[in-house]
Amino acid sequence: MTYTIKAVAEKTHLSIYTLRFYDKQGLLPFVSRNHAGYREFTDADLQLLHTITCLKNTGMKIADIRHYIDAVMAGPSTIPARQALLSAHREAILAAQQKIMANLKEIDFKLNIYNAPNAQQVITAERRYAKAEKIANGLPDPYPALT
Repeated sequence: MTYTIKAVAEKTHLSIYTLRFYDKQGLLPFVSRNHAGYREFTDADLQLLHTITCLKNTGMKIADIRHYIDAVMAGPSTIPARQALLSAHREAILAAQQKIMANLKEIDFKLNIYNAPNAQQVITAERRYAKAEKIANGLPDPYPALT
């Protein structure tokens, strides 16, 4: 079965503009054109497009995605290169995920304070401490007076 660019856009939730951009960037060399010059996608093309989308959504640069697709197009002899590229990308994703989790812990910590029954008292005490620290260090007090 084949799909038009419009059908692929609907199936993948990518815009037609994005699909054309990917093609111009050399990411879709596997997509054939019919006798009228229109792109015709197959199910196998959609699988590769899914991989491209995954790589893009996880922060891989277009140039690196192109390198991966070039390796795919070159055949099975490039499996070691593909493994190396994807392994490095996976490590980068895991590192980013660790940073996100650390930041999420801080957000959860703050939300727990704000959701606590004594949130007003806790925040007032934090503010007093911050003001006192500024004054003790001879720094101007940036906190407006509470009314």
